[in-house]
Amino acid sequence: MKCSFKIITGLVAVAFGAAQVASASTLDDVKARGALKCGISGGVPGFSSPNDAGRMVGIDAAVCDAVAAAVLGDASKVTFIPLTAKERFTALSSGEVDVLSRNTTHTLTREASLGLNFTYYNYIDGQGFMVKKDSGIKSALELDGASICVQAGTTTELNMADYFRNNKMDFKPVGYETSTQTREGFEGGACDVLTSDKSQLAALRTEMKNPNNATLLPETISKEPLGPVVRQGDDQWMDIVAFTLYALINAEELGITSKNVDEMKSNPPSPSVARILGTEGNTGELLGLGADWAYNAIKQVGNYGEIYANTVEPIGIPRAGSVNDLWTRGGILYAPPVR
Repeated sequence: MKCSFKIITGLVAVAFGAAQVASASTLDDVKARGALKCGISGGVPGFSSPNDAGRMVGIDAAVCDAVAAAVLGDASKVTFIPLTAKERFTALSSGEVDVLSRNTTHTLTREASLGLNFTYYNYIDGQGFMVKKDSGIKSALELDGASICVQAGTTTELNMADYFRNNKMDFKPVGYETSTQTREGFEGGACDVLTSDKSQLAALRTEMKNPNNATLLPETISKEPLGPVVRQGDDQWMDIVAFTLYALINAEELGITSKNVDEMKSNPPSPSVARILGTEGNTGELLGLGADWAYNAIKQVGNYGEIYANTVEPIGIPRAGSVNDLWTRGGILYAPPVR
């Protein structure tokens, strides 16, 4: 069977290109750079927003802090890059960021069509609606004909359209580029209602001139599993990001905190604690990291419960009894063991 030179050359080129993609290592890039490039919102209190010192804080920002601690041994070695909803996936695909930790919902379409992998969930949410208290509206079923401020390029738009169609109601969308703009539009009277994930609504309410004049309606109209995203084709990096988050969840379950982690490491109360803190086993080696990868993340950033208490609860979203609580306490937060 004859093969033309052009066909053979083409096959070699494809194979060479595939080999280049397969050999690409985000871990090597991050180590060589000495910093993690993290895509965030940058304007959602509780998730990612600058504190008084200008440092990016929030449950999304903390994920990147923990990954930097695990990979580089230093949680401060993060370059935070604020991205709009429309920019975020292109920035990740193009390599502008190493990981996207930007209150982003995991959907089939996003994973199957964008060349991206969702790792795990650092917050499980649902979409809701916020109205002015003096509107007298008590339920989303009373919103027929309402004008609604919404952030463009998000799953929020589709969920809203589905909800109104299912309930045979009309609405007028008022789209904005950023969550801050949606809040300003709502406050300024450009719309009757503001819709987003309920956590984001709570965060935006804290930034209003008169937070007491806004109220969240009781309905939750969607499932919004939010978590860090990486590029497809680098399984090692996906494992590192996912298991860093798993380690923070397991640490809380095992009673390991940023304050007692040194004591736990020197005198592990169980084999599970010894393995997660690197005094037994070779989990770090398997990930391409040092033995103290999880220890560094927990020591410098805290376990999941500590992070939640420092970021999300201050914006008025208690954890106890919610889906974001540990599975041992009635929530659905569950992580595979580090072993």
